[in-house]
Amino acid sequence: MTEITPAIFRQQAAAIEAAVGQVIVGQHTVVRNVLTAILAGGHVLLEGVPGLGKTMLVRTLGQVLRLKFARIQFTPDLMPADITGTEMLIDQDGARQFRFQPGPVFANLLLADEINRATPKTQSALLEAMQEGSVTVANHTYRLEEPFFVLATQNPLEMEGTYPLPEAQLDRFLFKVDVGFPSSGELVQIFERTTGAVPEPPAVAAGAEEITALRELARQVPVASHLSDYVARLVVASHPGQPTAPELVRKYVRYGVSPRAGQAILLGAKVSALLDGRYNVSFEDLQAIAPAAMRHRLLLSFEGLADEIPPDAIIAELLEKVAQLP
Repeated sequence: MTEITPAIFRQQAAAIEAAVGQVIVGQHTVVRNVLTAILAGGHVLLEGVPGLGKTMLVRTLGQVLRLKFARIQFTPDLMPADITGTEMLIDQDGARQFRFQPGPVFANLLLADEINRATPKTQSALLEAMQEGSVTVANHTYRLEEPFFVLATQNPLEMEGTYPLPEAQLDRFLFKVDVGFPSSGELVQIFERTTGAVPEPPAVAAGAEEITALRELARQVPVASHLSDYVARLVVASHPGQPTAPELVRKYVRYGVSPRAGQAILLGAKVSALLDGRYNVSFEDLQAIAPAAMRHRLLLSFEGLADEIPPDAIIAELLEKVAQLP
């Protein structure tokens, strides 16, 4: 395989975005954030009301990326074994033996559709896979094939029959991406594409080897010490008990973001820099990635929930108040 350079990285990523754009109308920020997370090696939680193309986006990525794709429709009666797989009793050559039957989690790209409709016990079946890249069944641990990504969707409005993701599982998602409503012009394009002739499938733009190589290059992008210090101070200032916490944090946050938020910001910023044709991270990269990396990791207090304070407003104040030291 050809050695990956920053120029090839940008060219390859542009090809992926263009292929996705053959199916998905608009949502450029959403597509960019999802692609950034994949190239950073992380998982993504997509949140938005029904009908905005969350599932279609992930399915399209499954076509554009030459990866083994699997989809799990989460429902209240889904069991952990339906995700991870189970030991089955096989009768072979007159002898009976247990053999592991892999579940749909043994894929490169896993769509966890409406993940908050499954019970906590079933949701937790993904924890080991997302964090360790492995599955343990009947005291045997099975490694998942790399690369492995979970792209999950959830509806923020529907409450009946849903089980909110616990903080520990939310923390495993590199980014949480809010999918907004399209404009009237974008709606017209959506209507034309979905009510006319069946469109051609999007072109394949990359495979497992390319994604792995792109991810390795992204991790090599240097980050200046004062930028790492800035991210650390952002994470610390998100905790209400810290002296550097701004007013909104002290008033509306019960518990700030975890160190994984800082890791997500730095990894995402490295990818963003390469996507812009630079081999160095800037303050702008960090600030552009911060909302997606932090919004699902802020635990609001009762006052914050009662006043319906959006996490992005708290993050905006953090970005404004935490000084950018040279």
